[in-house]
Amino acid sequence: VQLQASGGGLVQAGGSLELSCAASGSTARIKDFGWYRQSPGMQREIVARINRDGSATYADFVQGRFTISVDNAKNTVLLQMNNLKPLDTDLYICGAAEYWLGTVQYWGQGTLVTVSS
Repeated sequence: VQLQASGGGLVQAGGSLELSCAASGSTARIKDFGWYRQSPGMQREIVARINRDGSATYADFVQGRFTISVDNAKNTVLLQMNNLKPLDTDLYICGAAEYWLGTVQYWGQGTLVTVSS
């Protein structure tokens, strides 16, 4: 399984971005897509996860600002991020697991999100 992320960039505080992650290869293995973020020297943290049925879970810091969605036909997961804050500045990384809320076995490259104040 390969994951290709895109959509990061520079945005002002209060603005929006949409991240996209497209899976290829043995995509039938994937039951769980997720977005994570990581700062240099820090642990990777979960942002949101979603399964093929559309059930999703979010980190507390999202506070209703982000929405994760999945397009099963395209094997693509989107993360719509609204009302972005400078603290959201980070490297966002997509991941996939073979079980819902299971260990992430597949990681994509990151896409950088920078929120200016």
